This record gives sequence, structure tokens and C-alpha cells, in this order.
Amino acid sequence: MQMGVIHGALAYVMWGLFPLFFKQLQHVGSAEVVLHRMVWSLVFVLGVLTVLRRWTWLAEVRRRPALLGLFALSATLLAGNWLLYIWAVNHGHVLDASLGYFILPLVNVALGYVFLHERPRRMQWVAFGLAAVGVLWLALLTGHMPWIALGLALSFAVYGLMRKLAPLGALEGMSLETLLLAPVALAVLAWGSWQGSLPAHDAHTWLLFALCGPVTAVPLLLFAASARKVPLSTLGILQYLSPSILLGLGVLLYGEPFAGPRLAGFALIWLALALYSAEGLWQVQRQRGQP
Repeated sequence: MQMGVIHGALAYVMWGLFPLFFKQLQHVGSAEVVLHRMVWSLVFVLGVLTVLRRWTWLAEVRRRPALLGLFALSATLLAGNWLLYIWAVNHGHVLDASLGYFILPLVNVALGYVFLHERPRRMQWVAFGLAAVGVLWLALLTGHMPWIALGLALSFAVYGLMRKLAPLGALEGMSLETLLLAPVALAVLAWGSWQGSLPAHDAHTWLLFALCGPVTAVPLLLFAASARKVPLSTLGILQYLSPSILLGLGVLLYGEPFAGPRLAGFALIWLALALYSAEGLWQVQRQRGQP
């Protein structure tokens, strides 16, 4: 279990440090970065599949064509999440991205209630209500809903719900998603280059494009390895590493404003997450104590 915790922590730390990488591509349009991320992620995961010799899942895809439709939808959600995240990071909204991943666990609770008929416990409802108040407070503060945070949380939560219902593992599922996305991305990149609407790039930028593949896939593989060994309650605590690092980067490195009323909104959401996590740990301990 110790190695599982290390793998999980590394995955969430890497996700939290993503702005340090994608800020290096700030001179490139967000949409073009996402297109390259699709292509190079496919190159990387195909290499991993070749090394591991894990191709048997393709037979299941051939037997069940409906999987293509399901993963086409999940791939679209994933691409939308990537686009919104990269745009937010490169346009001074790292704190909004942090907020999105802070409220993600509570959005998962809501989706589980609506689509999986899961029944949240009383303290989970209290946590969800506190987070909703925090979001509304931030909306009143800025004069509009925090659309970036809500968009990131909803897109990834719905994506996670679809992946929960799909039969493929993390690596295989991502491979199929990138297999579906990459041809479209290549076609758009080729068309843009032919039309002259995409600028020429230097060798350093192309190296960063190529690194999008491992940068995307490695934390996912670490997370998959962790999920097989670590209880969900532990993963639930580890997942706050990522938005916490984002928050630190946004405030300390990129100088985004974080004080007064905005801090109060975040504090309500942190309180909600503390109640949610404490209640989950209490339930785990209670179940372990049962004969």
C-alpha cells in the first residue's frame, strides 16, 4: 500500500504542477496546444502499449461497436476539459482552475445521486450545501458565476462518470480516446498549416509539443497503479494535493489576487471538503470496526 500512496501522491503532484509546463506554451494558441496534446498523447500511449504488449482490449472494442460511441463522447469531454484548463492557465486564471478541482469531489457526489442513484449521507449533503454557498458567494463577488471552475469540474466529473461505466482500464481507455481524437487533430493541424493560419514554430516549441504526450499519460498511469492498491478514502485525501498546488502557484508565483471576500468563498469550500473527507474517513473506520 505504501508504494500505492507514493504513486497516487506523485500523480496528483504532477497534475498540480501542470501550469509550470503549459505556461511554457503560452505563446501558442490554447486550441493548437490541445491538438498537439491529442496527437503526442497517442504516440506515447501506443509506445507504452507496445512495451507492455497490451493489445487484447482491441478485440473487445471490435466485438462491441457501441464502445466507440461511448468513448467518442468521453474523448470530446476530455478534449473540452483540456482546452478550458490550458486556456485558464495561460490567461491568468490558475486560481479558477484550482477552485474547479476543489469542488470536483462534491460534483461527483451530485452526479452519483442523479445518475447512479447513490444516496449521499447527511453530512455529505451538508458539505455539498456549504460548497454551493461558497460558489454563489464567489459569483456575487465577481458579478458572474465562476464558469471556468464549474466548467472544469463538470466536464471532468461527467468524464469520470462515463469512464466509471465503461469496461476499459485507464491506459486502454485513454488509448482509445486518443485514437479517436488524434486523426481529427492531425487533420485540423494539417489544414491550418496548409492554409497558413498556424504559425511556424522553433525546435524548442516542437520539443514541448512532443513532451505533451508523457506529461499527459505518466500521471494517469501512476494514478491507475495507485487506484489498484490504495483505498478510495486515501485517494480522496490525496486528490486535494493537485488543487492545493494550483492555489499556491496562482498566488505565490503568478500573483493572482487572493484575499478578503475571495478568500472567504474558498474558505467555505475548504470547510465543505473537510466535512466531506472527515465523514468519509469516519465511515471507513466504522465499517472496519464491524464484525
